[in-house]
Amino acid sequence: MASSATIDETLTAFLKSHAPNDVAAETDPVKASQTLFPTAIYTDAEKTEISQWVITSAHLASTTEDAAKASERLSSLNTHLSSRTTLLGAKPSVADIAVYQKLAPIVSKWTAEERTGEQGYHHIVRHVDFVQNSPVFGLKLDSKVDIDANNVIFKIKPIDAKAEKERKKKEKEAAAAAAAAGASASGATATTATGEQGAEGKKSKKEKVKDKVQAAGQAIASTVTGKAGPPEGAPTKKKEKKEKQPKPQKPAPVEKPLSPALIDLRVGHILKAERHPNADSLYVSTIAMGDAPGTDNTSEYEGQIVRTVCSGLNGLIPLEEMQNRKIVAVCNLKPVTMRGIKSCAMVLAASPRVQEGEDSHKGPVELVNLPEGAKAGDRVYFEGWEGEPEAVLNPKKKIWETIQPGFTTTDALEVAFNVEDVPQLSGEGADKKTGIAKLKTASGPCLVSTLKNAVVR
Repeated sequence: MASSATIDETLTAFLKSHAPNDVAAETDPVKASQTLFPTAIYTDAEKTEISQWVITSAHLASTTEDAAKASERLSSLNTHLSSRTTLLGAKPSVADIAVYQKLAPIVSKWTAEERTGEQGYHHIVRHVDFVQNSPVFGLKLDSKVDIDANNVIFKIKPIDAKAEKERKKKEKEAAAAAAAAGASASGATATTATGEQGAEGKKSKKEKVKDKVQAAGQAIASTVTGKAGPPEGAPTKKKEKKEKQPKPQKPAPVEKPLSPALIDLRVGHILKAERHPNADSLYVSTIAMGDAPGTDNTSEYEGQIVRTVCSGLNGLIPLEEMQNRKIVAVCNLKPVTMRGIKSCAMVLAASPRVQEGEDSHKGPVELVNLPEGAKAGDRVYFEGWEGEPEAVLNPKKKIWETIQPGFTTTDALEVAFNVEDVPQLSGEGADKKTGIAKLKTASGPCLVSTLKNAVVR
């Protein structure tokens, strides 16, 4: 059951002044999150978590709690964020803004040691910087917390999830061994104190240790089963080894049905574009796509997380038209190296359909135009085909090659998906679809300037 939480007055005022999408009218954290991030899909567990974090955020800056309690809360939050970009992991929510609103004034007063010292709150500082600068949140702030990403006193190693799991497993095993050793030691002390050594005095040191370990194991077993163990000093029987049962095989991951939704289409903002130094037909663009810090195949440029993209548009689109403009990017194709430069996405563009044997790259070419208000990182999707894209498209499955022939433009100059052009999806039966679906963002449809019935790729 979801926690009952409401957005307090201070957060409402903050959202009204600084957040997009007129979210201030919402008092329910989950509804506010859905208004702010319309393409995000939250599970029931995540909805509960959003409400809980909104409640927790109210206590983070409390002036009524003692220093120890406040420090404990901050340490817990810092640990939580150590392996997450947002409070939910990767999905943004109003809870991130709630935590930012409460902590930004506090973080702004922290010393460099408190921020990034050995005992500093590195991950809280990183989260504050991400929320205030990321296009994902789109906050319009008059002033921001001054954070110098290069001023790090103590560099912490990133957490290796596999190593962390192994460490916890070893700690558990060590605790069990310590418990067994403790039980063994107490049994030995009792025997010595009463002077009842008997045959023990004649046994070798190695035999004594062996008997003690066996006795400790039986004592633990009898505690678990509720049965009394053998009398102290009685000879112990060697346990029979149980046959190892074969480990149950993990079920194969459920394969998502073929759909245009498997392709990660996003609004990209070209920050700069230049000619490829080793290829006359290519441009090299630096594009912000709403990626979180640390995402594979990204870098930082002018305070934003960006990808480098090579596109064969040199000679087809003037270089000045590639500067500081919004485009639609395909973000989950496997990166490819093009004449020495790694390209980590693809820019969508339209061109006329050609007959077999004709040059498919002769032009004209038009970039896809975004609606007013679209921001870098916004999800772009075909109406009626919404869903979660694959993290990376498997080249062997040829999903892009199968789906792309359906990308087209209409007589109304709208970019769309024509299911009739993808035989695997069109035809008879309940699972088959028909018709043309418009390409859109939360702000409206995507268009081209002049090309009707064109190929989009």
